[in-house]
Amino acid sequence: MKKIVILAFVFVVAAFALSADVYVKIKTHTDAFSMMGQDQPAKDEIAEHWIAPGKLANLSAERSFIMDGANKMMYIINNTDKSYVAAPLPLDMSSIIPKEAAPMLAMMKMTVKVNPNGQTKQIGRWNCTGYDVDMNMMMMQMKMTVWASTDVPFDWRMFGEMYSNVSKMQFMDDASIAEFKKIQGYQIATDMTMNVMGANMKMTTLVEEMATKPAPAGVYAVPAGYTKKESLSLQDLQQK
Repeated sequence: MKKIVILAFVFVVAAFALSADVYVKIKTHTDAFSMMGQDQPAKDEIAEHWIAPGKLANLSAERSFIMDGANKMMYIINNTDKSYVAAPLPLDMSSIIPKEAAPMLAMMKMTVKVNPNGQTKQIGRWNCTGYDVDMNMMMMQMKMTVWASTDVPFDWRMFGEMYSNVSKMQFMDDASIAEFKKIQGYQIATDMTMNVMGANMKMTTLVEEMATKPAPAGVYAVPAGYTKKESLSLQDLQQK
C-alpha cells in the first residue's frame, strides 16, 4: 500500500512538471563602443521567456513576441507605442512589412555557418556544449561562441521551432535557420564580437534564472489596450 501511494505521488509530481510553465531570465550586456564619431556607453538589458507546450512568450522592454502554436499565430508587439501585428505561422515577413521596406528586406539577407567546437563546460547548473557561429550581413560581420544545454525542463526542440519565427524578424532565411538548428539544446550563454562599418562591438548573453512555475495571467496574450496594425512600421523593424 505504501509503495502504491509513493508511485501515485510521483505520477502527480511528474504530471505537474510536464504541464507547468518554464520561466527564463536572460541578461544581455553590450560593451561600450564608438561608431561614426559617436560614443555609445555600455548597456545591460533583460529579456524573459515563458515556455509551455505549444506556447512561447519572448518579452523585452521595447518589443515582445507571442507564439500560439495551437492557433498557428504570432503576435509582434511594440511596447513603445502599444501596438501589435498578428501574423499566421510560419511567419512570412513579406506579408507584414510596409511596401517601402521591401527593398531593404531583400538586401538584409544573412548568411550563417555553425560548427561544433568540441568544447564542454558547466555554466551555472547546466552542462553545456560549445558551438562556433559565423554570421555575415551587408557591412556587418559577426562571430559568436554559443554554449547550449539539453538539460533543461522543457522541449528545447519545440522551442527552437517556434523561435525560428523570431529569427526571421532578424532577417534570417530558411538556410540560416537550418544552420542554427545544428545547435543541440537551449542557448545558456553566448559571446559575440561584431564589426559594423569598421566599429568593433562585443555582446554577451547569459541565462540568469530558469524555473518551473505557473505563468502570470495573460503572459501569452497581447496586453490589453494595445492597438492592432495590419503591417509593421519601419520603427518596428528597427526595434530590438
